[in-house]
Amino acid sequence: MKLLSQTIKDLQALSSQVPKNIGSDRLATLNLLAHWIAHQPTTAPANVMIICTHNSRRSHLGQIWLQAAAWNCNLEHVQTWSGGTEGTAFYPGAVNALRSQGVDIIASDDSVNPIYRVQLQTDHAPFETMSTRYSHPMNPQHGFAAVMVCEEANEACPVVEGAAARFGLPCIDPKVSDGTPEESQVYQQRSLEIGAEMFFAMMKARELRASLQSTE
Repeated sequence: MKLLSQTIKDLQALSSQVPKNIGSDRLATLNLLAHWIAHQPTTAPANVMIICTHNSRRSHLGQIWLQAAAWNCNLEHVQTWSGGTEGTAFYPGAVNALRSQGVDIIASDDSVNPIYRVQLQTDHAPFETMSTRYSHPMNPQHGFAAVMVCEEANEACPVVEGAAARFGLPCIDPKVSDGTPEESQVYQQRSLEIGAEMFFAMMKARELRASLQSTE
């Protein structure tokens, strides 16, 4: 877990640069996501589903780093998921990027679309993720926040059935590097970029919750 601890420290540092590195519209969307999470009751899971077209790269990176950020910020009620407009498979390049950054992630078998077990912290149980359509029975069916991380899914799903809130945060697809010498570097960089924004949102949500509690 030492490598993961260092990556989390790096993501916390990178998150402080997020407001300077993104446009005002994107920053506003991250703040709205933080606001939604901060206002969810802690008596039930606050489910957040990261959605892209094939649920193979960006959505998984977003799901895993958002969960890491939530637990790191003591937002224990936040539970993260991922889905697509269709299911395919968790792309090996994305899996390898997470592993290179310290995430303990293990495939259940060698099938085309395996379930992966993800262990982020020793004091939290591992959770499972795989490539599915967002409406798959293993995912929450209502009351969740939908975070759209690709334009294709954003356009294909103007309405995400069951979602209580919807946030558009399209990211550049690392797929453009597949099969090139730069693939590993591109996936690691995209992982950090997505992770930094997830940490920014959760740190902002923690700040907002503290402010709300102080006025109660």
